[in-house]
Amino acid sequence: MPQILWRETARSCVGAVDDREMLVRIEKLPQIPQRPMTVRAHSPVGVAVVLWCGDPEEAAGNHLVEWTVDQDILWGRNTQPAALAAPGLWQEGDRVVMRGQLHLTEDGAAYLHVGDSSILFDLASPIPASVDRTWVEVSVEAENVALYPYRI
Repeated sequence: MPQILWRETARSCVGAVDDREMLVRIEKLPQIPQRPMTVRAHSPVGVAVVLWCGDPEEAAGNHLVEWTVDQDILWGRNTQPAALAAPGLWQEGDRVVMRGQLHLTEDGAAYLHVGDSSILFDLASPIPASVDRTWVEVSVEAENVALYPYRI
């Protein structure tokens, strides 16, 4: 069982599984006043616009980051089997799609291994045990995906 690293945030208790973080190039985007900061994240497995939870002045550039998703997995609704067995990240309108290997945990949660990073999810509905360690795609609202710069 991988070690789960937890961090308390203003939004919720979220975490990343495994101690390997993903190196991404962050591109600053024009901002809307009074809204959370969004950035374009260029990762080894794809590109998406997500929330930036680090110092706005330090956003642009290369960062080791932790990915967090504040949305549960709903099997058959926002999560389904992937047609391709390869990690991926992309934007579809106002949603971010992550493709990776889904791992079910003993405590009723799951994590998605995407490239060199793993993202912890809660399960909003039961998931068939047969999908453990299979390739899936998870589609979530972009406003629920955030990057935290990882500092050693």
